[in-house]
Amino acid sequence: MESGTADPQPPKLKSRSSSSAISEFSRLPPMEFPYRKLLFSLSLFSLSTLSTLSHSHFAPIDIYLVDCGSTAESTVDNRRFVPDSSNPDSPLSSSTRSIPLRNENPVPNSPQIYSTARAFRQPSKYEFQIHDPGTHLVRLHFQTFNSLKLDWNDAQFHVLVNGFVTLTDFRATKIPVVMEFLIWVDSKKLVIEFVPAKKSYFAFVNAIEVISAPKDLVADTAKFVSDEKVEGFNGLIKQALQVVYRVNVGGSKVTPCNDTLWRTWVTDDEYLESDSGSKRVYFGGRIKYQGGGPSREVGPDNVYNTARVIHSANALIPHVNMTWVFAAVGGYKYLVRLHFCDIASISIGLLYFNVYVNGKLAYENLDLSMAANYMLASPFYADFVVDGEDSGVLSVSVGPSNMSVPYAIDGILNGIEIMRLNNSMGSLDGEHCAGWVLRNWPSGNVGAAVPLVAAACLLLSISLVIRRRMSGKEFVGWSKLPTDVSEVNLKHGVTQLSVK
Repeated sequence: MESGTADPQPPKLKSRSSSSAISEFSRLPPMEFPYRKLLFSLSLFSLSTLSTLSHSHFAPIDIYLVDCGSTAESTVDNRRFVPDSSNPDSPLSSSTRSIPLRNENPVPNSPQIYSTARAFRQPSKYEFQIHDPGTHLVRLHFQTFNSLKLDWNDAQFHVLVNGFVTLTDFRATKIPVVMEFLIWVDSKKLVIEFVPAKKSYFAFVNAIEVISAPKDLVADTAKFVSDEKVEGFNGLIKQALQVVYRVNVGGSKVTPCNDTLWRTWVTDDEYLESDSGSKRVYFGGRIKYQGGGPSREVGPDNVYNTARVIHSANALIPHVNMTWVFAAVGGYKYLVRLHFCDIASISIGLLYFNVYVNGKLAYENLDLSMAANYMLASPFYADFVVDGEDSGVLSVSVGPSNMSVPYAIDGILNGIEIMRLNNSMGSLDGEHCAGWVLRNWPSGNVGAAVPLVAAACLLLSISLVIRRRMSGKEFVGWSKLPTDVSEVNLKHGVTQLSVK
């Protein structure tokens, strides 16, 4: 096994400009003239290929980065955020009573997008034109700051995204946070609405990101793990998802600059129940992404090149599991995505282990070699759906199975993602549907609207159930790779950004 701590990035190629190459070929001796055109063509082809490879990263069709309340562009993580007011094509739809806010005394070196905000005294919305139907990442940035215009104690509000309730009675703090959602869009618009909780309150937002996700980011099927059995769960792709945790197991924090989808992966130390019997491993080689398996957009190199493992140093298999524990709200289902990449075994066919979610056996005798098409250092992930329990805790465990091999790795995990699914009311936060939220403003009481809104919510619930049951009948609980292919972070529901 190759080892090391350096990131497995390909070395930068030192190449000259095309004009330099052309001038060099023009100085070839006369006897080489018959080959000049061929060499010239090959030179241009090589330069073009190198240029293409150097830019061969994910390029979303829909990408909106909006600095709310600002009049000038901002740059964060080498990405350009545009103001929401000066552009005639601004997605801000309801701006008549909005209030632009600016922090006159920002913290030095803090991200520019948190120096401004836009506040709303009444329900207001942003509308984004969608050219690529499918799953979209929606990130909302929030941070309060000193302002003479408004009292931040009155900032309490709801947020709706395309008919889903994503935040209810939300209050921000002086610590920057990012709330991230995965929303299915099959229309030409994605609408984000901000609704003050009461007429005397206001809503606000510092920045918005809307990005069309890679088609392989969310699979439509997963394994549903319950007390009774493990069975297929269909229709996942059209659920609204909120990213609650994104953890780099055994590794350091991954920042948006080091992730192709500009995500944050936090370390696992806070969630690891006990590190007894496990150890960290680091890999300095190349992660081998394969067709049919996870891409770098599903999981970046910096997640797959670190892990925690259980290793038997003798003929006895350790009777120990690695367990991570997370806070989770009851009454919701959760998508638990576990990332695996065998960067520790000395050979294929030696790694077998069990996977548990909420203490239930979710995957018995996982053969990671077979799952990764019999290739070491090749990524693989498994998706499980579980019910959030009344205990308020969600656990993930990995440990040896009855097929584990002595003197070998007996368990491994590279990354954990946990996402909350919308409930039957189409909400990720609370028991009310979007219709109730909009109809209930600004009076503060439901009154005569209750029967109509309840009926609307019931119809929405029935629609969601029918849509799920009408989805594909087969399910795939893991990223199974074909056998004939060639080689080819959030914390407690938010990303906390460090302010230097």
